[in-house]
Order: sequence, then C-alpha cells, then structure tokens
Amino acid sequence: MNEITGRHIVKAYNEELDKINQLVVELGELGLDQLRRAVQTLKDEDIKQAGLVIDRDRELNNIDVKAAEEIIRLIAKRQPVARDLRDILTVQKVITDLERVGDEARKIANLTIHFYDNGKTPPGNEILRDIYDMAEFVDGMLSMSLQAFTELDLTTAVDVIKLADRLDEEFRSALRRLSTFIMEDSRSVGQVVDIVLALRALERIGGHGKNIGGHVIFLVTGKDVRHEDLKVINAEVASLV
Repeated sequence: MNEITGRHIVKAYNEELDKINQLVVELGELGLDQLRRAVQTLKDEDIKQAGLVIDRDRELNNIDVKAAEEIIRLIAKRQPVARDLRDILTVQKVITDLERVGDEARKIANLTIHFYDNGKTPPGNEILRDIYDMAEFVDGMLSMSLQAFTELDLTTAVDVIKLADRLDEEFRSALRRLSTFIMEDSRSVGQVVDIVLALRALERIGGHGKNIGGHVIFLVTGKDVRHEDLKVINAEVASLV
C-alpha cells in the first residue's frame, strides 16, 4: 500500500484511502495485462483471444467508474482540503491514464481481427516487428510507472519520464523503416497505415506511463512537472532523494 497522504487519525478515512489505492493498483495490473494479451494475439494471429481482450476492456471501465464513485463519496463525506484534496484529485488523474491504457490496448486487439479475419493477405512478421519491439519498450515504461506509484518512488518516476524521449526516437525510427516497405511495394500502403496506427497506440500508452511518473512526483513533492524539461525535473528531485 502506498500512503498517498500519510496516515490519518481517523481510521475510517485511512480505510477509504486504502480502498481507492487498491482500485488504482488493480486497474494498473489489468491495463498492463491487456497490453500484453493484445500484442500476443497479434503474434499468434488469434482472432478469438483478440475478441476476449476487446470484451475485457469493460472490466477496466467498471473499475474506472467504481474508483470515481469512491473518490466522489470520499470528498463529499470527508471534505478534504489542502494536500489531502490535492492528492486525491491527482490519484484520479492516474486512474484516467490507466483507463486510457486499456483503450489503446483494445485498438491493438482490433488490429488482430482486422488483419486475420478479412480474407486478405495478412502482413508478414518482418513488417510487424516494430510493433513487437515498441510494445516491449512501452511495457517496461508502464511497469516502471506502476512501481513508482505503489512505492511513491521518485527515482523510478524520473526514470520513466526520461524514457519518453527514447520512445519518441523509437517511434520515428519505426516510421522510417516502414516507409521502406512502401518504396519496395506500393501495395503495402494499407498495411503500413494500419501498423502506424498500432504504433501510435503504443506511443500513447508510453505517454500515459510518463504522465503517471509526473503524477507521482506531484504526490510526493507537490511540484507540477508536466511542462518542465528533464534538467529541471532532475534538479528538483535530486534535492529530495
């Protein structure tokens, strides 16, 4: 359990905070699992499993709704102010990012169905390779962001933010490689466009991981680093760890 705002003298309040925190952890684990399953359906050309991934997105939505209800109930009942209110609203942002991870994973599962359930010639592994490589990279980012949240670990939170620049480089490199397929065979344009959409979904998942890293820094320090460059973030965090 990460103590979002520290322990309160009101036991019931602590229990309510713990409940919200557990929902965040549950949502994060489910979102990460959805990402992994969606990519695996593409590797296995498994339409049935892709459909299950798409259907399972409702579970993330349900947790999102439940967490929002718990937060509203907590605010109405306890009327938190100052840091308590700030922290609770920040956790709501973490929940939003995690729910959107599920949305992006669903897009990848939809791509599996699009490729292997339309009677057309599916893309080969070579053209799909960038999806697999970027998915592995983004998986690491999201895992780190969840660790940073559960442990309120500033160092890990900063490490996730650092990886965002590398993710941008990976995305641009993938686009350059995909362009060669079009130059070699113009008939691959449709497949390349679909793959770019999948890469964009993965890039957004990485972006949500970066956001969570920033939320963790805000939870611990009270500093909003969303629009700060990495040098400033490093300096601010270094003074606290």
